[in-house]
Amino acid sequence: MTKRRTVPELMEENDVIDLLIHQHNMIKDLFDEVERASMSERPEAFRRLVRMLAVHETAEEEIVHPYARRKLEGGKEIVDDRLTEENEAKQMLEHMDESGVNDPEFMSNLAHLRTSVLAHAQNEERYEFAQLREHTSEAERRTMAAAVKAAEAIAPTHPHPGVESATKNVLLGTPAAIMDRVRDGIRRARGDKS
Repeated sequence: MTKRRTVPELMEENDVIDLLIHQHNMIKDLFDEVERASMSERPEAFRRLVRMLAVHETAEEEIVHPYARRKLEGGKEIVDDRLTEENEAKQMLEHMDESGVNDPEFMSNLAHLRTSVLAHAQNEERYEFAQLREHTSEAERRTMAAAVKAAEAIAPTHPHPGVESATKNVLLGTPAAIMDRVRDGIRRARGDKS
């Protein structure tokens, strides 16, 4: 895969809905990659999945969900349901991230996480994204795509359950992102495999 395809902020899609659906497909591919990876390859594959899920959800929480909440009829309920799903997945992902790929329950937890994340993505596409496409202009979706890419460029690289609102992401996201990126660098420097 090229860097442009795997780094969200470098993706070419300029419509926020197309961008997020493309990322949902990437997430499916990353789950496949982790499942197929050998034990020596699994830590790196899982790290990419964790990063993609963390930055993707942060950007949705900061940009897309607040817009949907204001713009869509029933937006508050639609977004609240998505945030509940996101928090549950973040809790599971945080546990797996801390336990590492050598945890005896890793593969069964991964299967459960996959089911949860893909159901969440399907719900977003069906209930939130379809209405956003219908009730927004091309210019609005382009602006949101640029904002999502910017948010993903500075988003935390690990899950932080309980930080599902735009306000909490703005207040806590930057310090969390800095800590995550320092922790990632330390792990790489030590050659950690988990």
